[in-house]
Amino acid sequence: MAELEIHHETEASDPFSRNVGIFAAVLAVLLAIVTILSHRAHTEGVLLKADVNDKWSYYESERIKSHNFELGQDLVKALGVNTPAGDAMLKHYASEHTRYEEKAKDIMKEAKDSEAEVAHIEKRALRYDLGEGLLEIGLVLSSLYFISKKRLFPVVGVVAAVLGVVCAVSGLLS
Repeated sequence: MAELEIHHETEASDPFSRNVGIFAAVLAVLLAIVTILSHRAHTEGVLLKADVNDKWSYYESERIKSHNFELGQDLVKALGVNTPAGDAMLKHYASEHTRYEEKAKDIMKEAKDSEAEVAHIEKRALRYDLGEGLLEIGLVLSSLYFISKKRLFPVVGVVAAVLGVVCAVSGLLS
């Protein structure tokens, strides 16, 4: 019986490929974390923006009430009602006008403070988005090593990934 020799060529184990694979896996995990942080920041910004819009609507309603009492004062004065009841109406309208003006100022301050917080959250979300994009670029470039076997791709991928992590961390710290 003739012996059958099976020749098989095995590629020498490439430790750099293993390292690039591990690096790509770590990048994928970091990318998932940054993506979640980005989505949460955007959601927080949208919810807070809706709250700001509600505050501005409330401010407008208080201003309308204030203007109504101002109009009441003008009408009483225009009608020339110089009676104790007319004076009482003017006094009441004046006090209500002042009360609604003060209330509107407080609401406006709250709305402006909330707008500043929305701007801060949007800046944080932008940093997460930038970090997410750079991590994606790093992952794709590093993965190109497996097709081309050129070490330039993982090197540039590491640079993009480091920049992405820096951007994401700056979002966390802001």
